[in-house]
Formats: sequence, structure tokens, C-alpha cells
Amino acid sequence: MMRLVERFNALCAQVPLGLTLLIARLGIAGVFWRSGQTKVAGFALDPLAGRFELGWPRFSDSAIDLFRDEYRVPLLSPEVAATLATLAEHVFPMLLVLGLATRASALALLGMTLVIQIFVYPDAWPTHGTWAAVLLVLVRFGAGAISLDHLLARRHISFSA
Repeated sequence: MMRLVERFNALCAQVPLGLTLLIARLGIAGVFWRSGQTKVAGFALDPLAGRFELGWPRFSDSAIDLFRDEYRVPLLSPEVAATLATLAEHVFPMLLVLGLATRASALALLGMTLVIQIFVYPDAWPTHGTWAAVLLVLVRFGAGAISLDHLLARRHISFSA
């Protein structure tokens, strides 16, 4: 039985870290990107759902009201909170998909997750815990081999040599 467990563990260890980190990046980016897309009108980009609307993005009719009535983030006006959240939910997921500034992007989204958990939806800790775990993996390991971060690091090393 112990030999079977050892073989299973060895097989699991063969899963490429680069692939694991790519899936983590794409998965968590999708969560935040889709949330950001609910706050804008005039621009929609969801290739998996087949939604493409290229135009100048603006707040959706309900975005500011959502921050005023439901989210109520302390210390920030609904307009400022909506702007910051919408920007973060678009910029950082794009960077994660590209694998560019991955650790910083994951850390920023982890901060956003903590704000959501503490001030907006404190009962949603299982969901936010899952997000935090994925984001912490990205903070710890970076983007992996399938990323612009990796490509840029290799170029920097070859230029330095």
C-alpha cells in the first residue's frame, strides 16, 4: 500500500508547475475580470462566452449605486470606490493573463479580496479563502514558465551575461 501511495505522489509531482500556475492565473483573472465587466457598459470582452463589444467603457447604470447601497466601502466615496475597483478588476486580471507583473498584480487583488471579505461580504469567507489561496500561490511562485515575466527574466539574464 505504501508503494502505491509513493507512486501516486510521484505521478502528482510530474504535473508541470508552469501549467499549474497558468491555470491559476487564468482562473482567478476570470473571477475578477467578470466582476469588473458587470460595472461597465460600452465595452465587453468575454471570449469564452462569445461577448465582444468594443467601444469606450463607461460605468454601467447600476455601478455607482452598487457601491453606494450594497458595498459601502468605508473611507471612500462610492464614485472613488467604483472607479478604483473597476480599474483594478480590469488591469490586474489582464496582467495575470499575460503573466506580467504577476506577483504585484496578485498582491493587489489579494488586498482587494481582503477589503471585500472584511467590509462587504464577511460571510463569504469560503469563496474569498479560495481566491486568497490562489493569489498567495501566485505571490509565492510568480507566473511560472508560461509567462511574460519568465520571458523577460530570461532576457535580462542573457543580457547581463
